[in-house]
Amino acid sequence: MAGSGDVVKLKPHKLSARDLIRVGGVGLRNRPLRAFLSALGIGIGIAAMLAVVGISFSGRADLDRTLDQLGTNLLTVAAGKDSDGHTVSFPEPALPMIKRVGPVLSASGVTRLPDDVNVYRHEYIAKARTSGIVVYSVDNDLPSVVGATMAGGGWFNAATARYPAVVLGSSAAKRLGITTVRSNVVIQLGGRAFSIIGILNPVPLAADLDSAALIGQAAAADYLGITSGKTTIYVRSAERQVEAVREVLAATANPAQPYHVQVSRPSDALAAKLATDRAFNAVLLGLGAVALLVGGIGVANTMVISVLERRSEIGLRRSLGATRRHIRMQFLTESVLLAALGGVGGVVLGAAVTFAYALSQSWPPTVPLWAAGGGIAITVAVGALAGIYPAARAARLSPTVALAAP
Repeated sequence: MAGSGDVVKLKPHKLSARDLIRVGGVGLRNRPLRAFLSALGIGIGIAAMLAVVGISFSGRADLDRTLDQLGTNLLTVAAGKDSDGHTVSFPEPALPMIKRVGPVLSASGVTRLPDDVNVYRHEYIAKARTSGIVVYSVDNDLPSVVGATMAGGGWFNAATARYPAVVLGSSAAKRLGITTVRSNVVIQLGGRAFSIIGILNPVPLAADLDSAALIGQAAAADYLGITSGKTTIYVRSAERQVEAVREVLAATANPAQPYHVQVSRPSDALAAKLATDRAFNAVLLGLGAVALLVGGIGVANTMVISVLERRSEIGLRRSLGATRRHIRMQFLTESVLLAALGGVGGVVLGAAVTFAYALSQSWPPTVPLWAAGGGIAITVAVGALAGIYPAARAARLSPTVALAAP
C-alpha cells in the first residue's frame, strides 16, 4: 500500500479503434464544408485513375468479345505491286493451292478492279468527282471467311452474282447517302447501272471492305470485261496452326515471287490499337496521380489549419489526461478518415463514369476489384502521410500554452 507521501502514477488509458474513429470524426463533423472540399480533391484524383483503368479494361473486354466472335485465326494474303505501283494479281491457281494446305479451314478471294472503275450515286455527277470508293469483285463465300454480316438486304448467291448487282460496305454506303436497301435504288459503277442488293455492317478484320463496292466475279467479267486474278485472299486456319500456315502462304500464293506477297493477321492490328490506347491511358493515369497529390496537399493543409484552430481543445484534452500519443493518434485518424471519405467517393464516381462511358460505346462495363480496392488503399496511405506533420505538431503543444491560446 502506498504511503501518504508517495506519488501515484496512473497508467494512461489506451484508445480503442472505436474511440479513435469517434474522436477523429469530431473535427470532420464540426467543419463539414471544409472536410468536403478537402475530400473532393482526393476523390477527383481517385475517380480519374479508376475511370482510366475501368475504361481501358472495358475496351479490352470489348476487343476480347469481338475477337471471340470473329476469331483470331484469320490471315490476309495481299499481292504486291509492280515498279509502276500497280497491284499485281495472284496466279490463277493461288486460291485452290491455298485451300489445299492442311490446316487451312476456308479461304476466299477478292479482286481489286482498276482505279478508273468509279462509283457514282447517279449519272449526272461529273466524272472528275470521285468518292474514293474502291470496287472489288468477290467470291460468294467471302462473308463466312471474314466474319461479315449484313446491315440490310442480302449477300450474293449463284444468281445475283452473275447480274449487275452490288453490295456496299458500311462507309461506302454512307458516302453515297444510301441508308436502306430498296429495289429501285441503283448506282453507276464503271459506267453501268448496278442495283444495290445489300449493305454490310463494319467488318473489323477486313476493314478494306468497309469503303468498297462489291460485285460478283461473273458480273465483273460480263459487264465490265475484267477477268483479273485475285489481289487479296482471306484465309481461316486451325487456331493452333496459324503461325505455321502464315509461314507458307507467300510461297503458296505466288511461288515465282513470294517476296512480293504480304501476309498479315488483322487481329494483331486490333491488339496494337489497344496497346496504343493503353499508352494514352498511362498519360491519363499520370494526370490522375497529380490530382491525387494535389488532394493530399489539400488534406495536409486542412489538418494544419485544424491544429491551429483547435489549440484550446488540445490543451483541454491534455489537461484532462490525454497523452501526446493520444493527440497524435486523434489528428492522424482524422486525416485518414478525411482521405478515406474522398477515396470512397472517388471510387463511386470513377465507377459511375466507367459504366456510363462503356454503355455509351456498347462495351461491357468492367471495373477491376483490385483497382477499386487499391484506390481506397492509396487514399488511406496519402491521408496518413498528409496527417503525420499536423499530428506531430498537435502532440508537441504543451497544455499550458494551448490553453493560453486565444
